[in-house]
Amino acid sequence: MRYLAASLVALVALQAHAADGFRFASIDGGEIDLDDWRGKPVLVVNTASLCGYAGQFDALQDLHDRFGDKALILAVPSNDFDQELADEAAVKEYCAMTFDITLPMTEITTVTGGGAHPFYAWVRSETGFVPGWNFNKVLIAPDGSIAGTFGAPVRPEGPQIAGRIEAMLE
Repeated sequence: MRYLAASLVALVALQAHAADGFRFASIDGGEIDLDDWRGKPVLVVNTASLCGYAGQFDALQDLHDRFGDKALILAVPSNDFDQELADEAAVKEYCAMTFDITLPMTEITTVTGGGAHPFYAWVRSETGFVPGWNFNKVLIAPDGSIAGTFGAPVRPEGPQIAGRIEAMLE
């Protein structure tokens, strides 16, 4: 009986620390539900169209093309650092025309402070990580745990991110 109780407590604790139940409003309408990606790696990146790191959109799109439905590469446009366009239509058009983006994108979303999206509040509570700039990355493992957080200079196509996604898929 003690073993069963301990197992239930451990299961509840694991679920409390997993990226389950988070939904983002999609830039295309509807929503992007991270539960739909349970059992697969998820890379969440706060983006901004006018940021000096915006060239990373090409690498994010390459990862999206490379991993297909085996992993979610999610762009989260944010104006927290005053470098995003005025509205979702402008963001979508700019990213499509400039970077040929087809990867999933959310609506413009707050990622810092008291109004941060619940996903980012969860990451902060679990790790202390708060995006300090655009193109910060959060890698979620297939079990829903946070596998890593990365600042803007860390390239998505490098071993720290793409390499870890590949290892998760093996």
